[in-house]
Amino acid sequence: MRSRSQFQSHKKSTLLPLVCAAAFFSLLLFGIQSSFFSGRINRKIDLGKEKVQVSDLSPQELRNLAEFQTRVQQCVANRGLGLTAHLVDLCKLTLKFPEGTNSTWYNEQFKVFEPLEYHYDICDAILLWEQYRNMTTVLTREYLDARPDGWLDYAAKRIAQLGADKCYNRTLCEEHLNVLLPAKPPFHPRQFRTCAVVGNSGDLLKTEFGEEIDSHDAVIRDNEAPVNEKYAKYVGLKRDFRLVVRGAARNMIKILKGSSECLSILMLLIKFWNACFGCSYGVFGSDDEVLIIKSVTHKDFNDMIKSIPNPVYLFQGIVLRRGAKGTGMKSIELALSMCDIVDIYGFTVDPGYTEWTRYFSTPRKGHNPLQGRAYYQLLECLGVIRIHSPMRAKRKQDWSDVPSREMINRAHAAALHFKRGPDGQLGQFGSCKVWGNVDPDNGGPISGSSDMSDVRKHSNYSKWETMPFKSIRKEAQDHFKQMEGVSMYKIDGNKLDDLVCVRHSVNSKG
Repeated sequence: MRSRSQFQSHKKSTLLPLVCAAAFFSLLLFGIQSSFFSGRINRKIDLGKEKVQVSDLSPQELRNLAEFQTRVQQCVANRGLGLTAHLVDLCKLTLKFPEGTNSTWYNEQFKVFEPLEYHYDICDAILLWEQYRNMTTVLTREYLDARPDGWLDYAAKRIAQLGADKCYNRTLCEEHLNVLLPAKPPFHPRQFRTCAVVGNSGDLLKTEFGEEIDSHDAVIRDNEAPVNEKYAKYVGLKRDFRLVVRGAARNMIKILKGSSECLSILMLLIKFWNACFGCSYGVFGSDDEVLIIKSVTHKDFNDMIKSIPNPVYLFQGIVLRRGAKGTGMKSIELALSMCDIVDIYGFTVDPGYTEWTRYFSTPRKGHNPLQGRAYYQLLECLGVIRIHSPMRAKRKQDWSDVPSREMINRAHAAALHFKRGPDGQLGQFGSCKVWGNVDPDNGGPISGSSDMSDVRKHSNYSKWETMPFKSIRKEAQDHFKQMEGVSMYKIDGNKLDDLVCVRHSVNSKG
């Protein structure tokens, strides 16, 4: 018989491997759990040269992002007409269409139908779209002066048929641009409280939003969409801004005036243009509607601009290559740079469409734009826009499920720290890559040229450029002072850390 000491010794030797095995599996389980959660909590994000960890955020910043993301998820569930948001990590989420959604668009290049789910980083999205609230989206002389090689390189890209890839002759380029180039921003962030962006979708004919659209402080329209009594109850009659692509700009006279009698005279006898204004000019159109050309100008455009009383400018902040954003999205950018609240109408965002339609033309075969529907819904739940559509018109629009401005501001601050690390603490000018200064005693020339017609010379086309600062909305004045008199411009596309910033004297504005 074994002694007691031998038995105890054998028991210890038997238990020791079991304890070690249990400890090993505990450590293994902990490692798996840690690996999983580190993907959500301590995940490193590659931002070029920067590596940022969630663990660098304060507990309050983590709560702010988590609460914002949860509110976005709830908003999509309540307002997405079947869309659902699935959280991936602290910033990423996936928007999914319900099973059975008909994906009718076939991508010939990749041999696939349009997918039913889309992936987004809401931290990137909130930084990008909130930035537009401080931006200038009209090309100005001060921007070209401040941007490195602005006149030599960039100005040439905004002039079609220049005959050279650069502005080797600056005087020649200035002659092309002067007629639509203001010295400084003609419009300011927060200049309007409410703005309506009116698309061209045929779903506008399913509702009568006309009076509601006209109730906004400013209305922004796209391209050649008609504004007349025929469609008034659907799209309204108010016309303040119009963003046009190059093709539509060729028809700017027709778009702005709508008078076929005057137009025919202009096309046949343009040298007698002044006589045309003696007929029914202004009855069908608006002398005040601002035309903003999305891409480039050229001699034909300039000849027309010199003959009309409407303000005309070039959009700033576009990607000058194929595949750039459509006019509708750019109209939202334009609106966000001037308006507190942006309501969109006439964007095909309801499910069930099988045709591509415009409210003023015959329907033709098209597809259900799932990607666009998903992204517009995301923007609404980020507090960027408010969507109005036939299906949404049937319910009360109280917007209580959209994140509040306070919640958005808290999430924006946390996302800024998360995405940029220490650089996120540099304040409101942390994205300024290039700086310029404006002489406070020299306002610079207004847009125009010496060979403008009498109609334009004696019109009020420059009213936005010469408007006294004290006469604009108080919120815009306060914002200008908060920004220390700095105007911000994008250099190219949607790069967050790639801005031209031009400093004005706050005191000179009074």
